[in-house]
Amino acid sequence: MPDAAYPHLPLVLVGLVFAVAAIISVWLRPKARGSVVLAAALSAGFAAFTAITIAREGVMPVVANHTANLWGVQVWWDLLFSLGVAFFLIAPRARAQGMNLPAWMLFVLATASIGLLMMCARLFWLENRAAARAA
Repeated sequence: MPDAAYPHLPLVLVGLVFAVAAIISVWLRPKARGSVVLAAALSAGFAAFTAITIAREGVMPVVANHTANLWGVQVWWDLLFSLGVAFFLIAPRARAQGMNLPAWMLFVLATASIGLLMMCARLFWLENRAAARAA
């Protein structure tokens, strides 16, 4: 039973386990191709979780979470840095596939990981299609 002071600790730990598993999987399979289905499913699942969170708690707790103390600001900056690095790394591949980077950039900035995962799904789909045509 989680401590009453940390009622969502199990969700935090599940997220950590899945993130570590994903990172290890990428490390152990350096030539693996991106999965359209997995990226789209993660985007949709996280969008659904976000919608439930907004419906239950509203949007303003996001502002409170990221402005109440230095840890909140640190987490906000960490999110922004991660989005920036991910977009930087994905952009050349996306550009090579003809994706509309300004539109994707706005979508990612507006939705963070939801948009980034959907961008990855689209990128993987385009790359797989191009590889199939070349074969």
